Amino acid sequence: MENSHRIKNLPPYLFAEIDKMINKAKAEGMDVINFGIGDPDQPTYENIVNKMKEAVQDPTTHSYPSYEGLIELRTAVSRKYNERFNVELDPETEVVSLIGSKEGIAHLPFCYINPGDYGLVPDPGYPVYKTSILLADGNPIIMPLKKKNKFLPDLDAVSKEDAQKSKIMFLNYPNNPTGATASLNFFEKVIEFAKKYNIIVAHDAAYTEIYLDEEKPHSILEVKGAIDTAIEFNSLSKPYNMTGWRIGWACGNKDVIESLGRLKTNIDSGIFEAVQYAGIEALYNSNQDIERIRKLYKKRRDLLVDGLSNLGWSIKPNKAAFYLWIDVPEDLPSSEYSKKLFKKTGVFFTPGIGWGEYGKNYLRIALTVNTDRIKEALKRIEESNFVYK
Repeated sequence: MENSHRIKNLPPYLFAEIDKMINKAKAEGMDVINFGIGDPDQPTYENIVNKMKEAVQDPTTHSYPSYEGLIELRTAVSRKYNERFNVELDPETEVVSLIGSKEGIAHLPFCYINPGDYGLVPDPGYPVYKTSILLADGNPIIMPLKKKNKFLPDLDAVSKEDAQKSKIMFLNYPNNPTGATASLNFFEKVIEFAKKYNIIVAHDAAYTEIYLDEEKPHSILEVKGAIDTAIEFNSLSKPYNMTGWRIGWACGNKDVIESLGRLKTNIDSGIFEAVQYAGIEALYNSNQDIERIRKLYKKRRDLLVDGLSNLGWSIKPNKAAFYLWIDVPEDLPSSEYSKKLFKKTGVFFTPGIGWGEYGKNYLRIALTVNTDRIKEALKRIEESNFVYK
């Protein structure tokens, strides 16, 4: 049986390959300290779990859910955006629930990309942005994220020809993998650019609540007129430690939301209502827990930055998200550098090539490892005489 051209064109998913390597090492007896995939190591907050238990016991949640999501959930999202970003959303028409934001990101191009169409994609960036366009038979146009531009795309460097033929632009701030943040002024330029060329802006805002310093990240919908051309994806996964629950949303331009919702009615049957009620509980009653988690990630960040700096590594603290993004100093590609460190110490830092060509000279370190293991990792690196050079 021959695979479709869509499957043939898909690269292997980096994290699946990483899992194989790490599992093999564990099976051979290695004590692995994995700073790889960004999955929170803390449990989902107790009040959310309790609400889930209560909702599961209610037989009315056992039927097919609504396609667009409970109005109570969409109202909770709208209220959250009003309180956090001073953005008003109509829960009826400008919010749709998702089975995790990844699902919505992957499906959006099917709403607008015809075979041969184009979309703008950041590099390095979450792999799904590029693959979603490929799966829709489109062509990704790369927007390099470079250190000299603070890991923001240079819109002036996008050619007029590429801008005119692009239908969608994916963005993600706070950024995975670089930990970079975007100012409101930058988002204003994005919206101006998108309106000029009639481009839909799809902003992945999954990390807006994971900020480690005083400055709070922005929603692109804060920009005046953004809702004319933009939607924002968000999720309960990272701030509420709910990665396995698979619940998120898209919000913004009502026409784009309607199109995404219409596609979803033909693909899935919505989110289990008990999970939605747990999500409502999260949005209304978990602010104190999120603040505790921010402090935890900040403590880990500072421990790693100080420890690696003392060992001679060139490293700067991230302001948001829970990732450190580090230059690889040698001519060795980051994938080989990562393997070299792993074999010598059992400490795994993810090679940046997994997020695109412009990540090939970087490593990503996720702050989802407890302080004792961080101290152990630093000790191993020091004792191994692994030299950052």
